[in-house]
Amino acid sequence: MSRGILKFMKDFFSISETAKIVQMTSETLRHYDRIGLVKPCKVDEWTGYRYYSPQEIVILNTVKALQCMDLKLSEIKEILAYDDFNKIIDTFKQAEKRADEKIAELNQAKAKIRRARASYENALRGEQQKDSIFIKRYPQRVILLSESMETPTLDNLWNYHRHFYDQIPDGQKKDFSFEDLAGIYEEKGVRRLFAVCTKYKPIDGIQILPQGRYLCADCTEENRGRVTENLIRTAKETYRASPAFTVQVVVLSGILQWNYLAQVPIPE
Repeated sequence: MSRGILKFMKDFFSISETAKIVQMTSETLRHYDRIGLVKPCKVDEWTGYRYYSPQEIVILNTVKALQCMDLKLSEIKEILAYDDFNKIIDTFKQAEKRADEKIAELNQAKAKIRRARASYENALRGEQQKDSIFIKRYPQRVILLSESMETPTLDNLWNYHRHFYDQIPDGQKKDFSFEDLAGIYEEKGVRRLFAVCTKYKPIDGIQILPQGRYLCADCTEENRGRVTENLIRTAKETYRASPAFTVQVVVLSGILQWNYLAQVPIPE
């Protein structure tokens, strides 16, 4: 029998023992007692020492789990007082939904931080941005074009998902989701910021980037136009292609910086 199981064979635990078991501080347990959230099962009338039973430990672990779902202590107190199972289940469903939203937001932030870190690590190793043109094959991509934005800015790049969701009709928002990827789409002299869809329905602004080979080159905001023109010229001279569109996909290169991967389609 493990030491952990042997511990729970005791009838009562001191406040310091309880704090250690549930990985909280003794002051946190005193605060929970004061506000009536989780009270000790008994208090020594002579010493004032608080003692907790295994039942309170289960409740304290439940409180800890609910706090991870961004529930306030006042909300948790109400949940612990419920005697209606349907109400408890509905509350947990709502908490789970909020937790999923938080996880998705954190995953997006983590992806941005990972790319920024990789860029700084590359810079530390002295790796330089590629100047050469290369070919890369892409699957079909579905993008949604912005109705108003032409290029990224510091404000819209970090909140671009909200911008694109705002332009989707209310009844269709649930039919859309986006990859953590943005860029600039240009066709016939018209330029628009875009987001890559992972889930979509046909609406105004949806554009299909066909699968196949693309000429690619890294570029910055300063030389984006020149690099893209060079790709188009190479496509015409080497592959006898006249690209109908170009894209420049945003590649984060720092906390407040970004570069691009310019792409133009070429024949198989």
